[in-house]
Amino acid sequence: MSQILYQMYDAVNNDILKLVAIAIVADTVFGVVRAIKEHKFNSSFGIDGAIRKVSMILSITFCIAVDMVINLNFIGFLPDPFLKWLSDNMHINQIGLGAFFGVLFVAYEIVSILKNMTLCGLPTKKLYNYVRNFLEKYTNELPSEDPQIDEEEKADGKKDSTN
Repeated sequence: MSQILYQMYDAVNNDILKLVAIAIVADTVFGVVRAIKEHKFNSSFGIDGAIRKVSMILSITFCIAVDMVINLNFIGFLPDPFLKWLSDNMHINQIGLGAFFGVLFVAYEIVSILKNMTLCGLPTKKLYNYVRNFLEKYTNELPSEDPQIDEEEKADGKKDSTN
């Protein structure tokens, strides 16, 4: 019984789960700020986003529970540059199911956070484009493109060509 309690304590205090929660809160905050700035505060988008975010937390929690029962290693599914960085800097050579999906969800949320920051007027467009281009090499499951960012880039290009 004490082993189960110890595993539950570890699951609740899982760093990946905490990181996903922080990313979700940051994305929600910047999403709300963006909606207020654009005067497009829409409850149906908010509900859809909330459902997606709750689903992320539930799926990570489920995956962590699976990790407690079955010892899986998904490190081979990560891109080589990320594997090298994990090995060299964090000395991590094994990633369970919860951590694997947690890393994917954090990457997804980072793209969304940077997009919302860019559309709020913060100077993050280059970082947003860099992260998005890097992740597009490995997945097509990123948040949808935002036409507003594309329009801003086209407008910036026109300004540069007229100068």
